[in-house]
Amino acid sequence: MADLVVTAVGPVRLVELNRPEQRNAMSDELHAGLASVWDGLAADPEARVVVLTGRGRAFSAGGNLDTMTRVQRDSAYREQQVDEARRIITGMVRCPLPVIAAVNGPAVGLGCSLALLSDLVLIADDAYIADPHVQVGLVAGDGGAYVLPLLVGLTRAKELLFLGDRVSAEDAVRLGIANRAVPKDKLLDEAMDLAGRLAALPVQSLRQTKLAVNRHLEQALDTVMEPALLAERDTMHGPDHIAAVERIMASRGRR
Repeated sequence: MADLVVTAVGPVRLVELNRPEQRNAMSDELHAGLASVWDGLAADPEARVVVLTGRGRAFSAGGNLDTMTRVQRDSAYREQQVDEARRIITGMVRCPLPVIAAVNGPAVGLGCSLALLSDLVLIADDAYIADPHVQVGLVAGDGGAYVLPLLVGLTRAKELLFLGDRVSAEDAVRLGIANRAVPKDKLLDEAMDLAGRLAALPVQSLRQTKLAVNRHLEQALDTVMEPALLAERDTMHGPDHIAAVERIMASRGRR
């Protein structure tokens, strides 16, 4: 896939979102690729660790306007998007390989969720994360409502999801969203070094420890993730989201 590039670097699989001119916002190909890539990585007998990052200046800007307008009127496409979002979440939670997010720039919306769902997070010192679902009339269903409370607590999670404010690299570390902030020019090197350390550990004990810890997330799949995803689906064609997308398109000179 051109929009999602997987490169073998010894036992490490470097997974890169490859739409740099669009700040790695989702395309149909990229969204579908993120839904299917985790099974392939899990089946790779030589793979030990995954490093997930974005090419260019952004980690991922999340959704794009063309997708948003299409899901408003196309119910089959809407269901497809929700199903792929479900597979992205469950794929990352259940992938036995540790996933390191190298957040090289803004991680917004689904980009934020990709970072939150990773096992370890290194963030460039000038990057930020934000989940603005509510601001555009959507339920934060594709990851934020599911995993953020486990990372930062209910009260803080509600503040971040309700308001959609940007969280700086420094604050992401302070809140427990990221493990550490790294100078941008050293980010990928540090992520690959960390991946090398993980790849050198005993395989079974590392994988089973990840899956054991992720039992906390497994328990919330049916009780939190699924209702949140279905609620997001319902808001995808609601009047608040339609109006928000129209405002954004008008501000960008689009109709």
